[in-house]
Amino acid sequence: MPPTPRSSRMSRRSVIATLAAGAGAAVLTGCFTESAGTSRTNGAKGASGKGGRRIRVAMMQPPRSGLSPLSDDAFKLSRWSTAETLVVLDEDGDPQPALATAWERNGKRWTFTLRDGVTFHDGTACDAKAVVRSLERAATAAPKPRILDGVDLTVRATGDRTVTVTTAVEDPLVPHRLSSPQLSVLAAKAYRNGRTVNPVGAGTGPFELVAVRGTSSATLDRYDGYWGGTARLAGIDVTFVPDGTARAAALRSGAADVVEAVPVAQAALLDQELITEVPMPRTCTLYLNTASGPFRDAGLRAAAREAIDARAIVDGVYEKRADLAEGLLGPALPWAAELRGPTARPRPKPSAPAGTRITLGTFTDRAELPEVAQLLQQQLRKAGFVVELEVREYAHIEADALDGAFDAFLLSRATVLDSGDPVAYLYSDFASDGSFNLSQLADAGVDSALDTAGATPAGTARRRAVLRSEAAVLTTDAAVPLLHERVIQGDAEGVTGVAHDPRERALITLDTDLA
Repeated sequence: MPPTPRSSRMSRRSVIATLAAGAGAAVLTGCFTESAGTSRTNGAKGASGKGGRRIRVAMMQPPRSGLSPLSDDAFKLSRWSTAETLVVLDEDGDPQPALATAWERNGKRWTFTLRDGVTFHDGTACDAKAVVRSLERAATAAPKPRILDGVDLTVRATGDRTVTVTTAVEDPLVPHRLSSPQLSVLAAKAYRNGRTVNPVGAGTGPFELVAVRGTSSATLDRYDGYWGGTARLAGIDVTFVPDGTARAAALRSGAADVVEAVPVAQAALLDQELITEVPMPRTCTLYLNTASGPFRDAGLRAAAREAIDARAIVDGVYEKRADLAEGLLGPALPWAAELRGPTARPRPKPSAPAGTRITLGTFTDRAELPEVAQLLQQQLRKAGFVVELEVREYAHIEADALDGAFDAFLLSRATVLDSGDPVAYLYSDFASDGSFNLSQLADAGVDSALDTAGATPAGTARRRAVLRSEAAVLTTDAAVPLLHERVIQGDAEGVTGVAHDPRERALITLDTDLA
């Protein structure tokens, strides 16, 4: 049976989305109404009884680990401005002061000077002893936070307001690593229950986490003792809403003030002035198996690259709510476009596919990927390939993909990990011994470029080395970047000062307010 024309698919999808939105709005409105302190009016009160303007947030993912900062839940704590780190990253990914005001390096040792006058939400001081306690807990956790995977470090207080971090080998990215929300600094009370870490009332940010209701909701109140000033809002009322249609309906109905991750299919149904598309450090890429099968032939890899029309994918599947790929690194890293020069990349001459059979794999967990794979199948067939699709849940396909079971594999991949630096991603995906080398690539030029980038100190020189590594990878045609994704965030009328953060570390800030 031929694929359904796109116009028909869009029509049905829009109708279904509209019908579902009404039910989603009713359910979600009930959720917000029943939660404590969910009104926007000045009379609303949170769990601690504080009155004033409160903001209602619909978040996509419920907590998976009880909001432990040692898990991915740490990013929620960061987005709520309740837990803080020694360092934060600016738009370019450069480290900036937070709980630490300065740092200096001496070989393997980094010494951080702590900010004066910082207190935890329970009133205790955030001093060197507290920082050591939090970082040691992270460094000895099982499993470790991702940012410390493969990193051996020790931490000691070298004064009341100085902490020294020592790594087993020289590491130019220690400040970047310490920006990860998984290395947030919490009060002693957070660590009193054995292996678990409880962030309630234990952060340093402008909002105090005062209540968590399992995987349904959370409440935060303004912390008036915050070192950085007084937040404009009295508090934050969070509801976890995994269903994308329901999240969009909450914005449409007025049940939520800020909505995470509006689905592409729902965005067109909303007031366009209420949504913001934020470039993500995430690239949709077709990985070609360079070690076995037809794509061992560089000419056939070149033929596949030439056959792909990424613009059709951006315009069709993503409804123009994505950015056409210029390389592996996209607009979420502004320096990539600024420093990426017009380099002449030698390409082998494309070979005629002449009925070459290939298997293309992808997964269902990201809604757009199966449709992208179908479009790629059509484009490659038109060029002369015979393409068999295999689509499964990610948990059931990852092992085969890593083993090289597919000739091509379609993946949406984060290009900066927790450090904000793309070297880790490039090494993992394209180094000969990379742990996520879907292309099975073993190229001496790529390995050399990656080694150089990894050893280069942070700054412009490192970024140029990163882009040389990117060019080395693209020259092999082991990966064909298609597009860079965006996340669509909804902010109700009258909401100001909300962060639109491509790294999804910030959301509600000191300056967030409601008209």
